Amino acid sequence: MSEHSPKKRGRPRKAGLIGTAAGRHLRLRRVSLHERAVERLRRLIIGGELAQGTELVEAELCALIGVSRTPLREALKLLAAAGLVELRQNRSARVAVMNSEEIVALFETLSGLERHAAELAAERMSAAEIERLCVMQDEMERHFAGNDIDAYFQLNQALHQAIVAGARNPLLRETHERLIARAEWARYAALDSRRRWDESVQEHRDILAALQAQDAPTAGRLLANHVMNTGREVVQALAQQPPATARTDAA
Repeated sequence: MSEHSPKKRGRPRKAGLIGTAAGRHLRLRRVSLHERAVERLRRLIIGGELAQGTELVEAELCALIGVSRTPLREALKLLAAAGLVELRQNRSARVAVMNSEEIVALFETLSGLERHAAELAAERMSAAEIERLCVMQDEMERHFAGNDIDAYFQLNQALHQAIVAGARNPLLRETHERLIARAEWARYAALDSRRRWDESVQEHRDILAALQAQDAPTAGRLLANHVMNTGREVVQALAQQPPATARTDAA
């Protein structure tokens, strides 16, 4: 080395993980843990295993889900943004409590969005997409006949989302997706009513018939009414339930 060459000072730098295969693995692994926590908690809340008002104790949730506090806290922030969790300063988070005014506002908004989506979808969906809706409807009715509410519920949600996607309007779809978690939660609660479940099946048949006929005004009106009927059922069910103050106890 020349006597004029600058000397390197300090400890030699270790090769960073960023950009390496190991670094990519670590980033993917963290995302996976955080997404797993979001999805698991989302299912527990929507399915009612974590009731409205349930206190979400971090240590208990970490053990329940099998993640550390960091991905859990990230998951709780996302669920709070979706309206499913309430973050409280210097206190444990809790499952959000929806009052009747919030439910009415939510379903009024969804009703308008899905009315417009159905009107556009009636004009824009392809024959193949309509056929896919028919297949989903048939499968949904099999679950209805078998009293399998969980499977029915999943298809019910997928069918609503397929109609919105069929509108071919990215901004409409994005706006709908921001509200869908709270809507799923409320719709699941409403389907505890067998009477409403019966009505919902027939309403879906009528909506599908209007889409098949490319009758945009009728499809929009029927889907809007369907959404509002569910909202009214949720408000009625909520009025009959005592307030929840439970702690985390889901398995």
